[in-house]
Amino acid sequence: MNRLNSSSDVLILKQIAEFLNEETELESMLQGALSQLLKGTDFQTGWIFFIGENGRHALLAQSNLPKALNEDDCHAMRAGGCWCVNKYKRGELEKASNILECKRIVNAIDKKHEGTDGITHHATVTLQSGTERFGLLNVATPGRKKFTEQELILLESAAFQIGSAIKRIQLTKKEQEVALIQERNRLARDLHDSVNQLLFSITLTARGGAEMTDQQEVKETFHGLQSLAQEALTEMRALIWQLRPKGLEGGIKEAVNGYGEILGLKINFNQNGVAALPSKVEETIFRVAQEALTNCKRHAAADEVTISISTASDRISMSIEDKGCGFNTKHLKALPSVGVKSMRERVELAGGEFMIKSSPGKGTVIKAEIPF
Repeated sequence: MNRLNSSSDVLILKQIAEFLNEETELESMLQGALSQLLKGTDFQTGWIFFIGENGRHALLAQSNLPKALNEDDCHAMRAGGCWCVNKYKRGELEKASNILECKRIVNAIDKKHEGTDGITHHATVTLQSGTERFGLLNVATPGRKKFTEQELILLESAAFQIGSAIKRIQLTKKEQEVALIQERNRLARDLHDSVNQLLFSITLTARGGAEMTDQQEVKETFHGLQSLAQEALTEMRALIWQLRPKGLEGGIKEAVNGYGEILGLKINFNQNGVAALPSKVEETIFRVAQEALTNCKRHAAADEVTISISTASDRISMSIEDKGCGFNTKHLKALPSVGVKSMRERVELAGGEFMIKSSPGKGTVIKAEIPF
């Protein structure tokens, strides 16, 4: 069995382990671990690819890249394919390996003829925890076409540490999400059992009071109170739905129709294409639709909304249109709407694009497109 045979190698791994133990955010952890590795070894530059189930890679960390690979926001690293990623997809990288040449560097040389700092080859190792794989750790040194067995052992050991840290952070995030859902469900139950029931009681009391008096002014007062209580009850039911969205397990269409029914809106739902959406993308689309429908009920004076969803192989697009009173979108810059800001932030956080078009008397159109 191959072992580390250098006290300096052990020290490097110890420093990396200490750093990983303190990190809780994925990208800062990857960037810091890569910097620690390069600082204590003869490796001069490095980069980390995350590779999804669809085979697409994302550059999550890089350090000391040569100019040809670093310019245009590392475009040469983010676009196209390469030999190490292809080997990863085929399951051919079982341990740290020397890659004969780097396709990205070869392409950069062909286009630029400069700016690679003498780097032509790199070593690569899979980031994994147990049997679960996350991506690749690549390192390179100017003038080096091959790394020693000892250097590859060190690289592999560091990759195991990083893979374990990735899994720990992912599990922690999942635990936080579960805790958040549980807290939202608890709050929804409390609202339903207390405030919701209280508002319902006020509605019944106001109705009874109106029926018990013959004075018109008193009747109108009770009717006004009943109307306000009923409106507050509708708002509360919508809030409870937002906290604990029932029906999303049946798909976006069922969930959106259910929420529209609570608000008293007629939903015209059109859908093109079918795809298994990641849960976070599906929830983002649903939350944006929720916010848009809420705004429509409160501000647009419309009782009918058209929602169109189109799903392609790698992205989902949604448009939400009403024929309500509309508004001047120029005002959003000076006094941004909380609802619009929330929708935009949700979409952009998911890596998507958000657009809103409206004008007084001509309704509103909201569009969101999210890749997955």
